[in-house]
Amino acid sequence: MNILLVCSAGMSTSMLVSKMREAAEVKGVTCEIDAVSASQLNDHLEKVDVLLIGPQVRYMQAQITKQAEPYNVKVDLINQMDYGMMKGENVLNQAIQLAEGK
Repeated sequence: MNILLVCSAGMSTSMLVSKMREAAEVKGVTCEIDAVSASQLNDHLEKVDVLLIGPQVRYMQAQITKQAEPYNVKVDLINQMDYGMMKGENVLNQAIQLAEGK
């Protein structure tokens, strides 16, 4: 599973990516997790299964969802509390559930 997080600049989200990778390793989940800025999104869509949007760019959700639709990428907003507290395991679980259609 390829998970992509989108935020305004990719900086703070990279910390969350590290926490998610740690959680995936502990859980034995095989996945690729990366973060990009919204401006770089088009360069990554064809190899992504799940796209999670950072709270700071939630206003772009409709636009991002429309961009991802032709690639059958599932899109959701990251819970603001989980993002702010860098709860990587919770965000990983969100991505897994989204991928499984739950």
